[in-house]
Amino acid sequence: PSDSEGRSWNLRTLVEGGDAADLNRAILTDLENGAASVLISGPVAVDAAKLAKALEGVALELAPVALDAGFDGVKASEALAAVAKGSPRAQLSFHLDPVSAYARAGGAPSDFATILKDAATKAAGWASTYPDAKLFLASGQVAHEAGASMGQELAFALSSAVAYVKALVEAGVSIEKALSSVTLGVAVDQQYFDSLAKVRALRLLWANVSKAFGHEVQAQIEARSSRRMLSARDPWPNMLRLTAAGFAGSVGGADVVVLDAFTRAAGLPDDFARRQARNTQLILMEESNLGRVDDPASGSWYLDARTRDLAQVAWTEFQAIEAEGGVIHGLEGHVIQPRIARAREFAEKAYQNGSAQIIGVTKFVDPDVRTVSVADEVPSVPSYGAFEALTPVRIAAAFEEAGQ
Repeated sequence: PSDSEGRSWNLRTLVEGGDAADLNRAILTDLENGAASVLISGPVAVDAAKLAKALEGVALELAPVALDAGFDGVKASEALAAVAKGSPRAQLSFHLDPVSAYARAGGAPSDFATILKDAATKAAGWASTYPDAKLFLASGQVAHEAGASMGQELAFALSSAVAYVKALVEAGVSIEKALSSVTLGVAVDQQYFDSLAKVRALRLLWANVSKAFGHEVQAQIEARSSRRMLSARDPWPNMLRLTAAGFAGSVGGADVVVLDAFTRAAGLPDDFARRQARNTQLILMEESNLGRVDDPASGSWYLDARTRDLAQVAWTEFQAIEAEGGVIHGLEGHVIQPRIARAREFAEKAYQNGSAQIIGVTKFVDPDVRTVSVADEVPSVPSYGAFEALTPVRIAAAFEEAGQ
């Protein structure tokens, strides 16, 4: 369904950094120039005073604000709830996602069961104060960035969603409310037919999961561009990859689309790179008119068959994870990581033997690359070593290092 402005998807921009004043300027620039919502990541999100400064001038009832705070998700959500000042119409996406943080860090700063329970308890309180809020983000992005296949990525997202719904129900939230409070996250890359089929498959899969809980709830899907597809040495072709990813997310039917800046593999983006990320979606939406038809892939035998086959593969993988005790036990028992590692090795071999190519990296390499500027370095992710982490990979990195 379209929103009040007639847009078919929510154009969300990613704002990262540690300076509240800079973030406020970036957020207002995005919202004044076509963005519908923002996703805030970095140290500003967990500091109530800094977050309030970063959101100064933003009407939270009109412009949804989402968070990406990892293990600091509860602290960041408390800060965002304080900024919203109890407004029942505030459009908040707390995006609590401790499972992804757990997988990425290979452990947690404290007992993970307690972390999840605390997140669900806090979320249950916000659910009554902010009835329109989205509480948890069940994303397969961490698996995707580690090299997972599409089926594995979807299964990881579904199993995370099941864990979050169960935690919310235990915290006193009704099943129907818990289901509607979870946003599903998926990665989209330059393989646009596969990516749009993946978004469509996730919607089918969620219908199965919600029916199993006794309430068929429509999926809320946030599609973010893949980072493993980006190149750092020659970032300019990333513009084409990100455009293809945005096409896949919008045509696939994602409710929210987030595109990285084309320089993200080299560092945090400057104003120019941020503008390019925002304008890519605006062109897809307002000039290419991709949203004028609901599910344009429907009726294409190839895409319908691809969607169905992918959903079946992902459902089998999801059932395997659940049979092993769920995604958390799967990570702790080291049964998910080897499967993802095999999928990553299979994909990497395709680039190594030349059956797959990366423009500007393995084919049509520019010997004299124009440099780009970045605002800051990408912050590191903590590691705890309790089990093998799902460490992000970038396919182009091996070839870029070999060519230097």
